[in-house]
Amino acid sequence: MREQDTAAVRADRLRHALVDCAAGRQTGIDAILDSEGGQLLGVARRLLGRHDLAEEALQDAMVQVWRKAAQFDAQTGSARGWVYAILRNRCLNILRDSKRLSVLSPTDLATLQEHRQQVVPTEGWEILAGQSRLRDCLHGLDGQSRHAILLAHVAGFSHAEISTRQDVPLGTIKSLIRRGLLALKECLS
Repeated sequence: MREQDTAAVRADRLRHALVDCAAGRQTGIDAILDSEGGQLLGVARRLLGRHDLAEEALQDAMVQVWRKAAQFDAQTGSARGWVYAILRNRCLNILRDSKRLSVLSPTDLATLQEHRQQVVPTEGWEILAGQSRLRDCLHGLDGQSRHAILLAHVAGFSHAEISTRQDVPLGTIKSLIRRGLLALKECLS
């Protein structure tokens, strides 16, 4: 009977944590990580096979929990199941993004990435855009956003590949690209 009481208390804490998240209180995420953080990281590690990717998935999942906490409905499922589903979906997205990389050996992958990296130089990129309004708008971006956009849209890197190559968290790369593209759209319109 004691285990059932403990499970009920944990479930109640998670529901309250999601209410806190929905209300914009940091204590909600803290409570989720205190209660489930180790297990969430373990699940991500088992799904992804790499600790660094598991940490990234957990971080991304917690951001999604924070953003979508108001959408949680206790009538349709448990808070714990909802949080774990978000983590699972994030892990599957990471696996899907990196699946095509797994067919190459690490040495071949490094060689390929170095070659592709040279396609978009950090300096002298202006020749890629030629004389155009796009070039002027690209020039207006900060260097990190511009380089990430060029790696994604000229060299064809996925966000995960850029993240790995630049040794920058995936969420940061996505933000840089998203903000840069919004700035480009505004500049071009």
